[in-house]
Amino acid sequence: MKFLRRDLEAPGPRALPEMLLETLDLLDGDSMILAPGEIPLFITAGVETLGILKDGRIQSSELLATVRVVRRTHSQQVGTIEIPRGPIGEGKHELTVKVLPLTRDDLVLVLISDESEAQRVHDVRRDFVANISHELKTPIGALSLLSEAVLGSKDDPASVVKFATRMQSEAKRLTDLVQEIINLSRVQDSDPLQLAQEVSVEYLIREAIDQCQITADSRNITVSYLENRDALVLGDRDQLIMAVHNLIENAINYSPENTKVSVTTTSESGIIDISVTDQGIGISESEQDRIFERFYRVDPARSRQTGGTGLGLSIVKHVAAKHGGEVKVWSVENVGSTFSIRLPIYESPMESIQ
Repeated sequence: MKFLRRDLEAPGPRALPEMLLETLDLLDGDSMILAPGEIPLFITAGVETLGILKDGRIQSSELLATVRVVRRTHSQQVGTIEIPRGPIGEGKHELTVKVLPLTRDDLVLVLISDESEAQRVHDVRRDFVANISHELKTPIGALSLLSEAVLGSKDDPASVVKFATRMQSEAKRLTDLVQEIINLSRVQDSDPLQLAQEVSVEYLIREAIDQCQITADSRNITVSYLENRDALVLGDRDQLIMAVHNLIENAINYSPENTKVSVTTTSESGIIDISVTDQGIGISESEQDRIFERFYRVDPARSRQTGGTGLGLSIVKHVAAKHGGEVKVWSVENVGSTFSIRLPIYESPMESIQ
């Protein structure tokens, strides 16, 4: 949805031409018109969503410098800028901007497009396809061999049952892998801040715990949630639930039976920290930098037992970064691990008024 700010008028009697505004409204990208002093007369909704504008001020020093060059030279400039997705983490919007002089009295038009994101998605897909082709070979090869074993044992009912059971296990592993590939592809391809909604942290944690309850009960593991602080975050509800679910499920799968997994929340300086702590096998310091890589498994044998795909933590990392946050890990071998998703707290306009 696009909107117009007529409350901010540039010096002197001026009305922005309706034809120009209607044309800008039809463009795919975002845009804004700036009066001298970088006062926004017109902006599209995405400008604030991207974080380019906050409290009526342009947040990018690169964009400000480009606008000033255009005012001085009266010629258009094209460049790229980076806007952080949030106050923490490595996630960034990489944007292409075209700045044009609009009138003789220094009105400037800024056109914004996310062309670099399309290139990034292309690169990710190319690498992803190479990884997928390798990972799918294992369960598909196993199913092929097991089917041959079943055919060769058709006169031995016990062997048929044994091989068919293993085929079911490999088929489930293949199904889980395909679903995780779909989940990661969706996370990488979409921008959750473009169609964001307010989500209660307590809600997404309870939903994630409910999804993991059957797995926890099967291993007699207690999952507890100590609500220290509730807050609202802005983003894609399903992606956020999936990220917390992945952390809880990992904690369950890598913990001994009859142990506990705890989920806690704390907040500081506008950041909500959702932590999942287990009493599991832990992760060596040398591997902690690699655990968020696609298809990386700390314990491949255990992953085969639990059906781990090696994609869960990669999904968590991408969800956190896309929401302007980050994921942290603390772990000691044979003691346990704590994974934390840290996200910016969202303060709704009504709350800020109150």
